[in-house]
Amino acid sequence: MKVAISIPDAVFEAAEELVARRRCSRSSLYAEALERLLADADGDEVTARLDAVYAEVSSGLGETLKDAQADALSDAW
Repeated sequence: MKVAISIPDAVFEAAEELVARRRCSRSSLYAEALERLLADADGDEVTARLDAVYAEVSSGLGETLKDAQADALSDAW
């Protein structure tokens, strides 16, 4: 799909330099950048949901599990 967008000159110039260094098309560079941004946005949503859960529920280890972990670590050393 073709689209027309406006971006700051400095961003455009930096993108052009990257296109030249990578020897790729401008379209592929912008597509990759958007894919990464969208993937990060999905990760942000997951993080926000986990933050909401752990705001209500403790994520700490119970005493029994904490003691078992400490024992296992001390045996390893």
